[in-house]
Amino acid sequence: MAKLFGFKLPSAGDNKNRNVVSPVPSNDEDKSDFYVSSGFYGQYVDIEGVYKNEQDLVRRYRDMCLHPECDSAIEDIVNEAIVSDLNDSPVEVELSNLPASDKLKDIIREEFRYIKQLMNFDKKCHEIFRTWYIDGKVYYHKVIDLKKPQDGLQEIRYIDPLKIKLVRKQEKLGPNYQSPVYTDKQNQTQMFEAPKIEEYYVYSPNIETKGSMLPNRGDQKSVQIAKDAITYVTSGLVDRNKQTVLSYLHKAIKALNQLRMVEDSLVIYRLSRAPERRIFYIDVGNLPKIKAEQYLRDVMNRYRNKLVYNADTGEIRDDRKYMAMLEDFWLPRREGGRGTEITTLPGGQNLGELNDIEYFQTKLYKSLNVPSSRLDSSGGFNLGRSSEILRDELKFTKFVGRLRKRFSGVFIDMLKTQLILKNIVTPEDWDSLEDHIQFDFLYDNHFSDLKENELLNEQLGILASIEPYMGRYFSSQHVRTKILKQTETEIKEIDAQIDKEIDEGILPDPAAAIDPMTGMPMAGGMDLGAPVTEPDINKQGDATQIKMPKGGEI
Repeated sequence: MAKLFGFKLPSAGDNKNRNVVSPVPSNDEDKSDFYVSSGFYGQYVDIEGVYKNEQDLVRRYRDMCLHPECDSAIEDIVNEAIVSDLNDSPVEVELSNLPASDKLKDIIREEFRYIKQLMNFDKKCHEIFRTWYIDGKVYYHKVIDLKKPQDGLQEIRYIDPLKIKLVRKQEKLGPNYQSPVYTDKQNQTQMFEAPKIEEYYVYSPNIETKGSMLPNRGDQKSVQIAKDAITYVTSGLVDRNKQTVLSYLHKAIKALNQLRMVEDSLVIYRLSRAPERRIFYIDVGNLPKIKAEQYLRDVMNRYRNKLVYNADTGEIRDDRKYMAMLEDFWLPRREGGRGTEITTLPGGQNLGELNDIEYFQTKLYKSLNVPSSRLDSSGGFNLGRSSEILRDELKFTKFVGRLRKRFSGVFIDMLKTQLILKNIVTPEDWDSLEDHIQFDFLYDNHFSDLKENELLNEQLGILASIEPYMGRYFSSQHVRTKILKQTETEIKEIDAQIDKEIDEGILPDPAAAIDPMTGMPMAGGMDLGAPVTEPDINKQGDATQIKMPKGGEI
């Protein structure tokens, strides 16, 4: 194989235990698997007439977003996921759960701001997220100084998914190859290690606009790029039958096609049925059949004109520019009849009904996980009680949260590369820190907040009701876990925060003395001294005798 372009990061699994083996090759469940023995990668055969390769899918997704209804649904999703205002960045790194020093946290925050600056994310966040959502994947080339890798990332360049492909190549095995075997002497079992999988990307800058991506043909030159030099994040949807990464728009392909056909057919029906139609009875007298038919055609050509509807442009073409009598009927009438007669038929009825259009619009929105209530643009924004919030809005909020979580893989991968290249963390340290690094996106959907606030109010109401019974029938632990729904981790964190705020004087100490006049804790924990008691005069032994005053001493 040719030399890979790019760089390779040290891995924490390079020194793995040789006794830990598996017959299953390494794989990534959220990406498609391509196992090839040599050369490039195979192409798909269009058996079902759906798509041939991933490039065809990406082109179809990009065509779909040009439809007004589909574009409106996409904008609803992107606007909920990415919120931009004048003061704050749309996303910040959240390190509250990271078990590291404050110095390391500050370094990570600074490096993350540097990565956003390289991507120009604060200004182009909407376009970046929209592109990832439509294509179902995104590629970025992480450019570094190969002579000074310790300087970290220098540039971040976007790559069109049509020009790059992830290849997972299985190591070529010779005819005398024997798989490594681990033998357990106790159970006499054998475990075979799977062949090694080599991963890299193939970049073809001169890919044709139409057609598939082919290896090194003519002026078509491909470059093999190391895996660590590319940031690759998918939507998480995979067609396991074809091993193809899908976009969230894939479920809406059928619904959008149906909506297009229904709209076009509705326009054609209205144009054809709206005008009144006429029946022409033409008197042909005693003409023979052939001459009668010729005479009827001459009359038709003299008065008849056909309007043609162009589905591509939505226009009606009429070359002769005559007043049309659309779909008229021409019937011959023999001698003895009533002569030439014209009868008018009424136009189509119920042409104003749009139930079928509304049905497919709702179906399109549901296929994109967008609440169908957002189709009605006349509806206002209501910040009322949570009982007025539709369940679809809550589901939509969770869906947007999953999209944000998925898209955060872009920041995770770039942050990993930056920290390891600059020797801020080691690969082993990164494996332990990665799960605790979160990203906080600006939030603009208040439906879930309203729901949480109302649930909290109900919980506090129940807490006030059972407070007289605490210590008798309910323990503090039971109330916090069952009523307030606090987890064990949250309880520990809250207790630590309360103790810290009491020590800092932010919260009053519940054990402090209470001023009987004001009912408030006394300032500084005033020392009232030991309680004064009367001496026991009956106490014998070493008790101090009480001296009575003598006369004249008072």
